[in-house]
Amino acid sequence: MPSPGLRRGLVAVAGLLLTTGVAVAVLVPHNSATTHHRRDPAASVAPAPPPPLPPAPLPPPRPKPRPAPADDPWPLYGYNLARTRFFPNGAKFDRPLHVGWKLQDGALLEFPPVIYDNTLYFEDADGSAKALRTTNGHLLWQSKAGTVAAASPALDLRHKLVFFALLSTTPGAKAPGNGAVVAVSMKTGKTVWSRSLPAGSESSPLVHGLSVFLGDQGGTVYSFRTYDGHLNWAFQAGGAVKGGVAFAHDTIYFGDYGAHVYALNAADGQEIWSASGGDSFYSTPAVAFGRVYIGSTSGAVYAFWANSGATSWTASTGAYVYASPAVADVPGLGPTVYIGSYDGSFYAYDADSGGVRWSHAAGGRIDGSATVLGNVVYYSDLGSNRTAGLDLRTGRQVFSFPDGEFSPVITDSKVMFLIGYSTIYQML
Repeated sequence: MPSPGLRRGLVAVAGLLLTTGVAVAVLVPHNSATTHHRRDPAASVAPAPPPPLPPAPLPPPRPKPRPAPADDPWPLYGYNLARTRFFPNGAKFDRPLHVGWKLQDGALLEFPPVIYDNTLYFEDADGSAKALRTTNGHLLWQSKAGTVAAASPALDLRHKLVFFALLSTTPGAKAPGNGAVVAVSMKTGKTVWSRSLPAGSESSPLVHGLSVFLGDQGGTVYSFRTYDGHLNWAFQAGGAVKGGVAFAHDTIYFGDYGAHVYALNAADGQEIWSASGGDSFYSTPAVAFGRVYIGSTSGAVYAFWANSGATSWTASTGAYVYASPAVADVPGLGPTVYIGSYDGSFYAYDADSGGVRWSHAAGGRIDGSATVLGNVVYYSDLGSNRTAGLDLRTGRQVFSFPDGEFSPVITDSKVMFLIGYSTIYQML
């Protein structure tokens, strides 16, 4: 089976405004009349005016607003924990775009960066971990995490760490070997902790709470404590775990090369269910609408019920589906799954039934994930080595760029970043 790239075998502090709401008490004198009929001796004295009203209490001070974030974080592969690859605030990209800056890395970029606070974090195929300023593309730091890599990093915003999965740490290696997961400082790139794995990992890490999850080619899924690398638990699947895990409702979901999809308790790694598919699962699943969506090398796209593992639907394409799906609830269309296939077509499926909403001839094999920004779904293909954007509702092409092979785009809500074969482009 042909394997592309490295893998296939493998959030202004305002001044405090105090409104002095002191009520002004208007004292109205009491108009007393003198009476000569059965006058009470005390009646010759006008009654005392009422005491002045107390001042109205001051309103409580308004809390100081937190400064607006520099950008919208894109902290892990697939954008969110459920890996739906759907960024809802991307409507501003429904227009012609041009290149601002570009960085030619010199090595394959099979998986996209992540973003936080005007910084892009990524690793290239040579195992180099890097941080770039989003505004100008300037390199902030780089470190040699390993020797072979094919995954996106993940961010721990609580401890300001970035996690990298490695296919090999052996000096001079050009193929998978003993792997590792490495935690480095987001600010400096210095290693905080590292844990060796008995097999290489191309499973893009996922961070939730105090745990970071990933799998390896030996079929083990791990949960490490984020801040010190302590092993929480490990689960042995029936085949290599090459895709990332997705998280929803305290459960992690993933597929393996033993033709199974699993649901594990995220706290202790205990199996909740497993389901069989037609062949190996390289695709990283997306969890939405009560289902787990994932592509298979059998050429099928599967939807499993997230609570039980029972099959909701399957849809067949003409070839391997290494690609990972994007899932969105599209106004005027409804819940939709977007995914590409090695058959050279890009598909939009009804997320509830699996019926084909539309398909688009891409002109080349599609291997990487789809990504939805606003009203456009993006993909890259291996045949024409380009990135395309399609209208979510109709499949009509609305964007094209002459570079890209795998996972196409990410955004910080201000600008879009396009990932070419070995180049990152700022798109304005």
